[in-house]
Amino acid sequence: MAEWRPRVNNGYRPPSYRSEAGRREITLLVVMGACSILLWGSPYGGYLLYPFSILATWFHEMGHGLAALAFGYDFERLVIFQNGSGYALYTTTDSPSRLSQAMIAGAGLIGPTLAGCLLILASARRAATRSALVILGLVLIGSTLIWVRSTTGWIVLPLLGVASLAIAFKGREQWRRFAVQFLGVQGCISIYRDFGYLFSEGFVRGGQAQLSDTGVISQALFLPYWFWGGLITAMICAMVFWSLRRAHS
Repeated sequence: MAEWRPRVNNGYRPPSYRSEAGRREITLLVVMGACSILLWGSPYGGYLLYPFSILATWFHEMGHGLAALAFGYDFERLVIFQNGSGYALYTTTDSPSRLSQAMIAGAGLIGPTLAGCLLILASARRAATRSALVILGLVLIGSTLIWVRSTTGWIVLPLLGVASLAIAFKGREQWRRFAVQFLGVQGCISIYRDFGYLFSEGFVRGGQAQLSDTGVISQALFLPYWFWGGLITAMICAMVFWSLRRAHS
């Protein structure tokens, strides 16, 4: 005997950005991002946000490493130091082209924002929210096993991954949604953990001068590094604006 039951819509739609509730939620996300940037720049803010500082570095270096893989290079290791800095090492038997050098350098700047925007978009639906947390948790743990070669990364990244999985399966709906949005914001703003890096030609590490990512792009494609820093900033702002509007449309 067939039994009829009404169809229940279990999907969740966040408040529209046109509504007061939607504007409050978007404002909260923007404030969270601004507060994180300010705390990173304060004397003790880095200690308060230390796990997320490590996460910001992971987002950045994974962008480099995955872009290198996309070009067919060997993503050899990802190293995160105790102070939150790090690097991704990739190798190739051939000399990298100018385009690949610029794209790999740019991926470390744009890639984290792309990941963050996807997390924000995922917060628009209940099932996607949980899936995003599960995927993020598994990628954090998996990348640690495959590429990470530093004690700080071995400790912090799996803990963040386990926390993401725990919230996905044990957390309440509002906590899952907040976690996805917060982590999305951290991805979007991760490059601004050191704002000057985006607008600098290079830096010194271990007594050796090295080019910044925008310095690498400038050397590969011409035009000054500050031009690329400004262009990337504009792209990041546009991506974040679009994702917030889309998630609350």
